[in-house]
Formats: sequence, C-alpha cells, structure tokens
Amino acid sequence: MSSNPYDTDYEIGQDNVQVMGLDVHNPVFAISAVLIVGFILFAILFPGDAETALGGAKAWSIGHGDWLFMIAGNIFVLFCLLLVVHPVGKLRLGGQKATPEFSTHSWFAMLFAAGMGIGLMFWSVAEPVAYYTDWYGTPLNVEPRTPEGARAALGATMYHWGLHPWAIYAVVGLSLAFFTYNKGLPLTIRSAFYPILGERTWGWMGHIIDILAVLATIFGLATSLGLGSAQAASGLDYLFGIGAGLPTQIAIIILVTLIAIYSVSRGLDGGVKLLSNINMIIAAVLIAFVIVVGPTLAIFKGIGTTALSYAEYILPLSNWIDRPDESWFHGWTVFYWAWWISWSPFVGMFIARVSRGRTVREFVIAVLLVPTLVTILWMSVFGGTALEQAVNGVGSLAGGIDSVSLAMFQMLDNLPLSGVTSFIAIILVLVFFVTSSDSGSLVIDSITAGGKVDAPISQRVFWAAMEGLIAGALLYGGGSAALGSLQAGAIATGLPFTLVLLVMCYSLFRGLLWEKQELSLNAN
Repeated sequence: MSSNPYDTDYEIGQDNVQVMGLDVHNPVFAISAVLIVGFILFAILFPGDAETALGGAKAWSIGHGDWLFMIAGNIFVLFCLLLVVHPVGKLRLGGQKATPEFSTHSWFAMLFAAGMGIGLMFWSVAEPVAYYTDWYGTPLNVEPRTPEGARAALGATMYHWGLHPWAIYAVVGLSLAFFTYNKGLPLTIRSAFYPILGERTWGWMGHIIDILAVLATIFGLATSLGLGSAQAASGLDYLFGIGAGLPTQIAIIILVTLIAIYSVSRGLDGGVKLLSNINMIIAAVLIAFVIVVGPTLAIFKGIGTTALSYAEYILPLSNWIDRPDESWFHGWTVFYWAWWISWSPFVGMFIARVSRGRTVREFVIAVLLVPTLVTILWMSVFGGTALEQAVNGVGSLAGGIDSVSLAMFQMLDNLPLSGVTSFIAIILVLVFFVTSSDSGSLVIDSITAGGKVDAPISQRVFWAAMEGLIAGALLYGGGSAALGSLQAGAIATGLPFTLVLLVMCYSLFRGLLWEKQELSLNAN
C-alpha cells in the first residue's frame, strides 16, 4: 500500500452488473428502484393512506428535526466562507494544471438553471406577497401590510433563496469534484467519505449513503416538478381557460418528461447545456421587459432595499430557539432547508460534473455569491413589482394570495402585453422543468451506475421516467393537499440526509488539507 491515503484498488464500475442492456451498480440500483416503484404503486393504489403517511412523516420530521435543519444550514454557510479565506482555496479541481471545460457563462447558466429554476418562477411573486399580507403567518411575527412587513417579506424571501441553499450545494458539489477529479474516485456521493470510511466506502455503508442520496434527490426533484406543473397548469388556465386541475398537471408532467427523455438522451452538451443557455436568454428577456414596463424606479430602488433587508434579517431568521413565529418558521424555513438538502446530491453532482478546472476559491465564490446576487435582482424585479402592486392596491394581489401557482400571472396581468409575458413565463417554467429533469436523470444515473458517467442511455431514460412518475404519484396521492404531499416527500427524505452532509464537511476538509500538504511537500 502506498503512503497516499487515497490509494485504493477499487475500480469504477467493478460492482456493476450488465442486464438487459443496462450497466448498473449492484445493489444500489436495484434497492433504489424497488423502493421508488413501491412508493409509486402505494400512492396510486392507496391515495388516502399515502396522504396520511406523508402528512405524518412531515409532522414528525419538523417536530423532531427543526433544530437540526437550522444548525446544519448555518454550519454550511460558515464552512464555505472558511474555504474562501483558507489556503486550501488555491487548490484546483482536477490538479493544478487543469483547465475549465465550459465557459464561465455556460457554467453559470447550467448551475443556476439546475439549482433554482422552477422554484424561483413559482415563489418569486407568491412568497413576498404571502409574507406581506399574512397569507400563512409573517416572519418573526412582524405586523403585516406595514413598511416593516414589506422589508421583512423581502428579507425573509432572500434568506430562503440566498447564501444558505447555495452553501448546501457548494459543499456537495465541491466534495464530489475534489474526490473525483483530484483523487480518481467514482463520481458518486459515497466517494466523499473515503477519508473517514476507507475501503468500507465500497461496502454497505457506502451503499446506504448512495441509496439515501438517490431517494433524497428524486423526492426533491419531484417536489419541484410538481410545483412546476401546478404553475404551468394555472398559467394555461389563466390564458386559455383549459382548467388547472390534476388532469392538466399530470398531462404537463407527461409532456415534459417525454421532452426530458429526449434531451437526456442527447447528453450534457446537446441537451442540458443547450437548454440552460436558452433558459438564461428567456429569463433575461422577461426580467428586462418587467423592468422597462413595470415600476422601473421602484425596481431599481428595490434592489438596494432587498439587499439591505436580507442583511438585516439573516441573523434573526437563522435563530431557531424560542421563535415567536413557530408556524411560519416550520411551514416555510424548515421546508426550504429540507428541500435544498434533498436537492443537494442532484445539484451538487451536476455542478461537480461541469466544474473541473476551477480553483476551490473560485468554485465557492461563484456557487455561493453569484447566484445570490442574481437572486437579489430576480426577487427585486418580480417580488418587488408584486409588492408594489399589493401595497398600492393594484390588481388582485392587493387582496392577498388566492393561489401560489397563479401569483406570477396575476402580477403580469397588471403590466402591458400580459398575454405575451404570461405565455413566455409558461415557456420558461417548462424549460426549467426539462433542465431539472434531465440534469437530475444524469446525476441519479451516475450514482446508480457506480460513478460511471458513460452508462447506457436507457438508464438515463429510466430515471427521467421515474422522476415524472414520482411527481405524478405525489400529486395524485396528495389529493386535495397535493402541495403538502410534495413538501412532505422532500422533508422526510431531507432529514436523514442532513446528517450525511454534516459528516461530508469534515471529510472534505480532511481531504483538502491532505492535498495542500502533499503539494507543499512535492514543491520542496
């Protein structure tokens, strides 16, 4: 054995089995597939029992795990800031001579589209208006429909979409990129634990980690796909009166899943990269239009207001002890933290796939700060315009939130060319929908193929189909409480994975320190 603690005889794909044209890891693929298919059948055949079980899982996870979600979220942010200022920040993913595979523009477009897309479209209008009008409580119990309530609404919205979620993604993405590109380990979640587990990484402890990652990822993705289908259905009903119920939502999931299957079969460059760049263009056009025809001066002023409100409320909202707003805190913040954590294997691995050649410092700054700055702009444009309408009594949002999936279209309805912009918004939701599904399929396929990135296309197709089926099953099994069932799936799978990510921070730091020491010794 070499003195190199990362030397291993394990070869990528050595535990794989080839069956029916597939090349899958044994037993991660089989166990994950059986559990997921079993859940789908349970939700479809026994929707009432599924709704009860999901509700119970959500209540238990929030009641017993709220403190863990909050502490972990704060640790992830502090850990990322440490990496920026620590000497290990100079290390380069893939070795000191590695160069980036993608341009900075394409790199950012892919990570942003995968990490936030559908959620930002769904909540950027609904969330600040909901807080301002006391739709489901207010952050820290501030008085609704007041100037302080407006500031708190913007600050709390940014808190949920700013540094904390991107720190979670950065931890997973950096761990996977480092251990894969610098240490030659498989591109799968278990590899991040090699400094702690050693050769046990390739045994049952590693299997469990990867299976948890698959389950967390697919339920986190299904939550986003379900929300996206609900918003697209509401938009289509708003424009064309076709009905926004479950049949329309299921039809949208089927259509987008078919498009995602086609996209995922084209690979990273031909599918995800192309769609992500299209996403950014459409989003930029929509933002520019709202800035020009909306309350332009208020929007530009609101950018500063949003940033200052975020700075004002980030510390109070990061506290979890004796909160005066427990219902709001559990219903919003804890759900978001669970959602981001359940998304983290998917977004983290996807970012790792496209980040070779970046330094640790460059990676963390880009993944942490750039999306946060863009989100400040996004929330100021869409959320700020909606708040301006609510404050001034303009349109239906002045009376509060009727439907969160309809809020974006109600805001656009008060601007010129509302039919055109609403249709563009629907297209944007659907394209975000596709990029989330196909990039998620690439990631889950890599985990269940033992870290292989060139597994047969049929495996990616399988996982793209599973994501659509899970989203449909959650909507169907949730009945009248479909949104709650989507949230329950994310929360229940996010809780155990929180512990995995905390241990991952320690393992990553050990690996980075060893790499820094090795380079220093070689230089001498």
